[in-house]
Amino acid sequence: MTPTTHATSIPRPAHRPHITAAATDPFDRGVARGERLRDGIPAAAEVYDRLFALGGISSRQVRDAAERALDAVGRFRPAAHAEIAGIARGAGVEEWLVAALNARTEILAGSDAVPPGECTTIVRHVPGGEGARRAFGVQTWDWHVELGAMWHTLESRGGGHDFVGLTENGILAKMGVNNAGLALHFNILGHVRDGAGGVPVHVLAAVVLGEAGSVAEAVDLVRGAPLASSGSFALFDDRDAVLLDLSPVGVFEVRPEQGTLLRTNHFLTPVPAAGEKSRLYQPDSGERYDFVRARLTRGRPPTTVDELAGLLVTGPGEPPVTCVPDPDMPLGQRWASLATVTLEPATRTARILDGTPADIGSRDWRVLVAGGSAGAQHPPGPGRPTG
Repeated sequence: MTPTTHATSIPRPAHRPHITAAATDPFDRGVARGERLRDGIPAAAEVYDRLFALGGISSRQVRDAAERALDAVGRFRPAAHAEIAGIARGAGVEEWLVAALNARTEILAGSDAVPPGECTTIVRHVPGGEGARRAFGVQTWDWHVELGAMWHTLESRGGGHDFVGLTENGILAKMGVNNAGLALHFNILGHVRDGAGGVPVHVLAAVVLGEAGSVAEAVDLVRGAPLASSGSFALFDDRDAVLLDLSPVGVFEVRPEQGTLLRTNHFLTPVPAAGEKSRLYQPDSGERYDFVRARLTRGRPPTTVDELAGLLVTGPGEPPVTCVPDPDMPLGQRWASLATVTLEPATRTARILDGTPADIGSRDWRVLVAGGSAGAQHPPGPGRPTG
């Protein structure tokens, strides 16, 4: 990966979609999403088909894994199963295809030929008044550049909790914040026992945002999910914050250190770390973790989301926290920071930048408020993240 401060080679649509799905019935919410993505879901599926094939995963294996994931979701949360079915109906595609998109992490875990992307997340949880704390987080979403046009911002209304955030075409959720003030950042990890058959981590993220009203509720929910693959949720609200190592061997907690949670793409607890797919993540993940941690320990700790976002900007000679694709690399090895996301639970606000951290200050943020107005564009300026 080539670190740089410019990201001109990342494909971006002229008008990034924002989808509002508002219905109390989860199938109807899915239909509303699918209808907006009648072109976008097949386009995303075509890219993932190429990545699956590159990893030596046959079409039959993809469909089998997708159907197993769908069965697991149906047993765990029938409403999530219904929403996937609704997306398929709205988009005019088969249900298993949407299930395969939601289980893309689990399916790709079956091969080492397509290494995972690299994301960096920082959460600050600083003292507030009357026992509360002020919480805010930022992350890069780094993934295959070929999927740069295959994501959108989302507002989901009508479930247990409304939530806003960013997700890929056809996938229920990724990172976001709900109207109860619970925020979730999302990173991928890798364990030797990863595979299909459990509840996909992307579906679990949607369930957490739609049902949990606090960090404690979210942790309980996650611990009750049948997992067959790995990932990380950074969960935070006004009073609590935790990083979760999710894995087939269990769910493990990491609490803030000096008010900060930091995550790249390796396990931070010893039990899952013993079975980590280190060959896929290292040394890159460790180098990014150490680099950002060193930045955090120098000088005054960040007190605003603006300052926190600035810590993710890197340039030549530095670990690629700001990540852009190397055009000389083949399919499956061209990663990029497709988006930069900030979350603030106190205001139920997600800000999504269609760009890398190096683009902060030169591109507009899309500001989404859970339970309020969403989809507004805000130019950089006073009071906005400037890096």
